[in-house]
Amino acid sequence: MDEGVLRGLSAVALGLLAGFVLFVPLVAISYRRRGGLTFGRFLLWTALLVYFMALWTYTLLPLPDPASLVCAATNTDLLAFADEVGVALDRSGGDLRDPAIRQLLLNVLLFVPLGVFVRVLGGRGVVVALFVGFGVSGLIELTQLTGVWGLYPCAYRVFDVDDLMTNTLGAVLGSLLSLLVPRRHRGMARRADADLPRPVTRARRLLAMLCDVVGAALVSLFAGVLFQSALLMLGAVAEMRDGGAAGVVAGVTPIAVWLIVVLVTGRTVGDLAVQLRFEGGELPVALARFLRFAGGIGAYLVLFALPGAWDFVGWLFALVSVIFVFVTPDGRGLPGLLSQQRLVDAREPLDPDDPPPHVEVRWR
Repeated sequence: MDEGVLRGLSAVALGLLAGFVLFVPLVAISYRRRGGLTFGRFLLWTALLVYFMALWTYTLLPLPDPASLVCAATNTDLLAFADEVGVALDRSGGDLRDPAIRQLLLNVLLFVPLGVFVRVLGGRGVVVALFVGFGVSGLIELTQLTGVWGLYPCAYRVFDVDDLMTNTLGAVLGSLLSLLVPRRHRGMARRADADLPRPVTRARRLLAMLCDVVGAALVSLFAGVLFQSALLMLGAVAEMRDGGAAGVVAGVTPIAVWLIVVLVTGRTVGDLAVQLRFEGGELPVALARFLRFAGGIGAYLVLFALPGAWDFVGWLFALVSVIFVFVTPDGRGLPGLLSQQRLVDAREPLDPDDPPPHVEVRWR
């Protein structure tokens, strides 16, 4: 496979991995600052993560073999590229295929998306884009100059001060181009209507369920890895280091975490992220909350934690849960049916006939 294609695929894979890890916090922050999360904005955040991964893979990879390392030169001559481009123009008449011209354009274009992201996602203008572009480019150049901060005895790629200038120019141009994006679609500033209730759609309910599944998967993964690492560090006997104990911890931890969150708040992590809550019903509060857990993410986690062929039952339960979102009023699904509660926007005033308000958990 071509090296450039391989690095591009690596950037996409790493960006998607980062998006998976940051998915729940991103959803939660968007609902609190903007009142919701559109699919287009989610794609922009994913593109930002892929872009940053691409910056590092294309500028720092592949790492050379230390045994065959050849120290690279440095260029600290400001505007040396202007002479090179002048020579290229005389030589090729402005042909974009000329290496010098193409390199200049690529250095500029590489940082145009950064300027766009700074304005559209960050809500900041040209000055901030200039400093961000200079800072990111400088970090890359210094990483190259220092041999990945001492990993190699010398620079393995050329440190070029002109790259700082052209990269920064690209970020500024991207910021200017993003002025074409309507103002209402720019920035993460808190919207004035962020705390106003919004319709409870089935898509929003499914997003809450997805947040629960993604969050639980991450908690399970981290718990298992941390436990196994602790066993290895403590020199546990071989019978405990085979991964079985870590598997049990990985399965039980998200069940315990989600059960505690639901019993304390009445809402799952996904409900908290997308500002939903279950309310009403005639059942005692503790029982209703337990049934809300057991009829949703709780059953899903327990089925997948069981050994043997229970995974199939878990997938079947997940499918049934999705179907019930579409066939029950307001998308309350199995949790709402079992707890006899209705699903509402968490920003709506509490019904005076409902139990006392639960503990509110704020995502920062």
